[in-house]
Amino acid sequence: MKTYSAKPSEVVKKWVVVDAEGVVLGRLASIIANHLRGKHKPSYTPHVDCGDNIIVINAAKVHVTGNKLEDKVFYYHTGHPGGIKERVWGKILGGAHPERLIIKAVERMVPRGPLGRQQMKNLRVYAGADHPHEAQQPEVLDVAAMNPKNKRSA
Repeated sequence: MKTYSAKPSEVVKKWVVVDAEGVVLGRLASIIANHLRGKHKPSYTPHVDCGDNIIVINAAKVHVTGNKLEDKVFYYHTGHPGGIKERVWGKILGGAHPERLIIKAVERMVPRGPLGRQQMKNLRVYAGADHPHEAQQPEVLDVAAMNPKNKRSA
């Protein structure tokens, strides 16, 4: 018996839409990362981009547990001396680009390197309920229904 190794030409990529409204951020990010890498498929090959194209809608309505909105901080650097800046999660979610919270969470769950960067290009995140990918006829992936812990109401 030989181990199957998928070639890039044999990979079938689907389009999947995920609604992030009320879903816990870390649980959502781990499921998205697995689908981006293709680990949910039986034909998964570690060195080939076997993952699906993921569309995330309602990114501004994602839920975080505990006091992370007030306590958790993202640091970034402007490139100038002494240019370290910080932004609290609550400011990011309430700001102009709330989708960056989901992008960063998923980015840190995929491998760093050329393959991980290629897989991250298959992720599209939108703050609202509209997306311009209706022509691809995406399937719906209901993350909230997978596990009762995935969705929080309060």
